[in-house]
Amino acid sequence: MSGSINPARSEWDVIVVGGAPPGETISLHTSLAGLSVALVEQDRVGGECLFWACMPSKAMLLPVQARNLAVDLPGMRQLVDGRRVDAEAVLARRDEITFNHDDKEPVDLMLSNDVDVLRGRGRLVGPRTVEVSDNGRTREITATKAVVLSPGTDGAMPPITGLADARPWRSRDVTNMHEVPRRMVVIGGGVVACEAATWLRGLGVEELTLVFPGERLLGRKEPFVGDLVRQSFEADRITVRTGTPVHEVHRERVDDRGIGRTHGGEVTVTVGDGERLVADEVLVATGRVPNSRDIGLETVGVPTTDRGFVEVDDHMTVPGTDWLYVLGDLTGRALLTHMGKYHARIAGEVIAARAAGRPLDDRPYNPYTDQADKDGAPQVIFCDPEVASVGLTEAEALDRDIPVEVVERDFAGIDGARLAREHFVGRAKLVVDNSNDTLVGATFVGPGVSELLHAASVAVVGKVPVSALRHAVASFPTISEIWLYLLEELRQRRAAA
Repeated sequence: MSGSINPARSEWDVIVVGGAPPGETISLHTSLAGLSVALVEQDRVGGECLFWACMPSKAMLLPVQARNLAVDLPGMRQLVDGRRVDAEAVLARRDEITFNHDDKEPVDLMLSNDVDVLRGRGRLVGPRTVEVSDNGRTREITATKAVVLSPGTDGAMPPITGLADARPWRSRDVTNMHEVPRRMVVIGGGVVACEAATWLRGLGVEELTLVFPGERLLGRKEPFVGDLVRQSFEADRITVRTGTPVHEVHRERVDDRGIGRTHGGEVTVTVGDGERLVADEVLVATGRVPNSRDIGLETVGVPTTDRGFVEVDDHMTVPGTDWLYVLGDLTGRALLTHMGKYHARIAGEVIAARAAGRPLDDRPYNPYTDQADKDGAPQVIFCDPEVASVGLTEAEALDRDIPVEVVERDFAGIDGARLAREHFVGRAKLVVDNSNDTLVGATFVGPGVSELLHAASVAVVGKVPVSALRHAVASFPTISEIWLYLLEELRQRRAAA
């Protein structure tokens, strides 16, 4: 048996609103548990991640990182030095990666797993009841067991004079760019800004400026993170203007030619003490806001936080209900695709257990309770150099009065790093809770450090004692030997105390 598109029925066990990875994951999970499932999506199944965010951005970043790696390797440098990547070829492959914005493959995956797909906008209109609107037609459908909301987020538009009227690029434009502007100003200093700056410069933007009021790039990370990323950007002739507010944006001629194409003539950005920056396009990368408006939360008495998020318990259930679940970005717990998929696996187990009348036990690491969001959410920022982190920073741990001990060092002297690049620039830091000798945070900066992160995530979530980590031997010659150096320094320090 297989699912259908827009079937003529009105009742399912589970209704999922939002077809991005969290919605896809819970649809498959609950269907495999024997429950009937309807997935409601108004745009494309696969969502922001597949078509507008994670996948297209990484498809552009990886060739840029490969080129930068080659420049730093004798024998390869002679082939690529002074040259940028072939932007046309990179953008063509990006379009292949995103199925040219055709969601047939993810839809077919749902259908082949007995998930029905309903095209349209879904919103709650009462307990267990969802209204689906599509091209002026509406229908009401009902869930016997659970309704799951996973509508995601949208890019924020800060209240800067003239900014919205200038029709700047937003995240969807820069991930789906079809032309490379010569001059660009990026407003922001966070994850999207840093990743976008990496591929914009790599694809051929000649004059690129990041401007934002914060004092450091990636300011929520360990201080050395922003310093090293800025150092790399400036070496690649990207201008970074920290501590610089944007006051006004002006564009005389607005001509929005579609996503990923310049939206008009020159743009003037007034910053700092009145300095004017002139560019061909402006990118707004100042965070995300939840899509919690007009999804019917008020019809079932569910409030949102001041920032528009919905609070859930650790079963991903909205408190006061046993049928309404919220996943992913809308929870405000961790705005990351992999965490949304994790939420979906948790909620899927809970829904299946409740449907079968099974108790939700309280064993450690049981499958029914979100535990990774409690300081165990990993994140990779795919700029060059990469940034990988999990758990708490030193400052966050101190704010919680955790008795911390930290150890950090550069990758200098590690043979795997010397092999990977001639000038390997990077640093690592571990944050240890001295009360129980377990790792509570880890941060790595450098080429390829994303591959170090899962080991740190296992250590943090699993509360592995530092004494045990010393016996997890790193292979030679790899950059994972940074673990050996960090833990040995910690041991020597303790022995000398």
